Amino acid sequence: METVFAFAEEKMGKTVKALGNEFASIRAGRANAAVLDKIRVDYYGTPTPINQMAAISVAEARILNIQPWDVSTLHPIEKAILASDIGINPSNDGRVIRLVFPALTEERRKELCKEIKKLAEDSRISIRSTRRDAIEKVKKMEKASEITEDDLKVAEKKLQDFTDKYIKEIDKIADEKEKEVMSI
Repeated sequence: METVFAFAEEKMGKTVKALGNEFASIRAGRANAAVLDKIRVDYYGTPTPINQMAAISVAEARILNIQPWDVSTLHPIEKAILASDIGINPSNDGRVIRLVFPALTEERRKELCKEIKKLAEDSRISIRSTRRDAIEKVKKMEKASEITEDDLKVAEKKLQDFTDKYIKEIDKIADEKEKEVMSI
């Protein structure tokens, strides 16, 4: 039964971590290298993350510099950024690509908040689904007489406690991200 708990808790923890990574890639008007994490550049036939091809640094609050180690990759990186959905036009001076993050409009902030709420709800659904699967496993164990009915009740309570804990964590990081988006 402990393996069921360990598996459920690990999966719930991974869901929260994945949500945090997803939130990091949401552009909030500030320069953040995480917005480039999903972008892949065709580098000698291999889709390669930008951070493996260039030094990325925050020059100012709203300016991100991308300095490729190989100057010949400047145009493919620029092309990949243009093709992505981050909505920022790169400027290229021949050695460095600069991304200037525009200030967010009120409408865009509200759109981002809706996206944050949707991602958070998807994560809550994933957590509850993990709980449901774990409870089904424990019920099968009880049917097979591997555990008692009392053990089943204790297990259900413990799984609900895990669920509550991780959903609170999701709510907390979603609220923080919403505040960050609305305060810029």
